[in-house]
Amino acid sequence: MQNVAPTATDAPLGERIDVNAHYEVREWAARFGVTPERLREAVRAVGVWSADVESYLKRPPPTQA
Repeated sequence: MQNVAPTATDAPLGERIDVNAHYEVREWAARFGVTPERLREAVRAVGVWSADVESYLKRPPPTQA
């Protein structure tokens, strides 16, 4: 039996979101039900911790005056 190294897509998602890893952006965006662009926006706003990003994404959008 051959020993096969895991690929990036096999790696489990951790607590931090790496927006430079395309597979992570795709997986986290799907998990949160948002577009990759919205995920990157959230990471820019609150940082890389998934719990913070999730809280940010659950907030209602600000109203325009």
